[in-house]
Amino acid sequence: MAVSVLHSWETSVADAINTIYLVFSAYLVFVMQVGFAMLCAGSVRAKSTLNIMLTNVADTVIGAISYYLVGFAFAFGTDGTHSNPFIGTTFFALEDIPNESSYGYPYFLYQWAFAIAAAGIASGSIAERTQFGAYLIFSTFLTGFVYPVVVHWVWSSVGWLSPNSSTPLFGSGAIDFAGSGVVHLVGGVAGLWGSLIEGPRLGRFDVLSGKQLPMRGHNPTLVVLGTFLLWFGWFGFNPGSFTKILVSYPDEAHEDAGNWTGVGRTAVITMLAGSTSSLVTLFGHRMLVGHWDVMDACNGLLGGLVSITSGCSVVEPWAAIFCGFCSAWVLIGLNALAVRLGFDDPLEAAQLHGGCGAWGLIFTGFFAKEEFVIQVYDSGSIGVTRPFGLLMGGGWRLVGAQLVELAAIVMWVSITIAPLFYFLYKMKLLRIPVDEELAGLDISCHGGYAYINRVEPEDNHHHLDLLFPESDATYRLIQAEQHS
Repeated sequence: MAVSVLHSWETSVADAINTIYLVFSAYLVFVMQVGFAMLCAGSVRAKSTLNIMLTNVADTVIGAISYYLVGFAFAFGTDGTHSNPFIGTTFFALEDIPNESSYGYPYFLYQWAFAIAAAGIASGSIAERTQFGAYLIFSTFLTGFVYPVVVHWVWSSVGWLSPNSSTPLFGSGAIDFAGSGVVHLVGGVAGLWGSLIEGPRLGRFDVLSGKQLPMRGHNPTLVVLGTFLLWFGWFGFNPGSFTKILVSYPDEAHEDAGNWTGVGRTAVITMLAGSTSSLVTLFGHRMLVGHWDVMDACNGLLGGLVSITSGCSVVEPWAAIFCGFCSAWVLIGLNALAVRLGFDDPLEAAQLHGGCGAWGLIFTGFFAKEEFVIQVYDSGSIGVTRPFGLLMGGGWRLVGAQLVELAAIVMWVSITIAPLFYFLYKMKLLRIPVDEELAGLDISCHGGYAYINRVEPEDNHHHLDLLFPESDATYRLIQAEQHS
């Protein structure tokens, strides 16, 4: 009797500690929304600050309702007997939550924080030119349907890409521990389509020569603040994805090991990848343009964090440094390509989250360590074998699963989000009118400005003669608007 009571007490204590760990991780991920808001505000021009801040608020509150009603169900719903590997079918409006066999409220809270992060990524790509009503439609659709389906594929125990499936793809499943693909690639591809269909901001490129014109964010201070808040939240994003900290590994060679050791290692690896990428981006930009740029250093840091998010729990620290080094050049290269192609993304979100997220998936396929893979996905079970990184001697199966996940996400987001944006565009519901864009979304859509003493050094009004011919009626309208 005493033994039974002691065991019950130990189980209750372990459950309480694991719950505290998960809820605290959810709080950290939620803090990332503040980081997104600050980063976005600092990266746009002053005349659109209120608008971009409101989109971040909208992502949070819309995501709460849509994820509660249908998103969590599509992501994790199973009926126990006829589970669908493509989409969840139960738990709508959190029916039957909590339950002893699967999920509770803390897990929902944690997953909601991830969902709103995916929507926040895309908001930066279409900033300064999007009608707010169109953005509300997009945010609801992404958090309520598009993103949860991808979550089901990879993170649900019955998903067709899940490493926890009873029949994992290629005997491995895709390892995307905290979401380089599930979160960041989804948001990056969604933002890519939005920006492509809307086109660049007025004045971003010279229509005669095609050269880019200066249009930098108005407040580097907010960018740095937002970056540090995001980095802080990432320690809930990556280590928190263990969801339980009191899980011991039965491996006799690691008697004192458990999820608590994996959590610490994952946090260090997250830090190393982000730091390396920031340094390489800083020096790379210095070599290319001749000056030190704090905003590029911040974006480089975020690119490294995005890349390591997939494999943060299954790679060695030295591999994290390599991941960060490569992610910096992925970001630099994609930014150069974007300029050459006339692609305008005010926050480099498509390049950063899409490009670096894709690299993170590929990187994991090459560098995942067998010991860590077994610890994370089989709780360190003795005698278990799993495919692991190609360059670590594990063969091609994990690389194949990672590439399948990458292709599947790009295709799924493209066939769902691109038609939505195109429909809104054709209905003239997507992009704001020219005169309102030149005036700024704050005054034209939100009734005021973010700053009392508003200074906009780069309104680009002096480039209007390059944007519109003298005989164009639009040009005359804009000129009249400026002088009124």
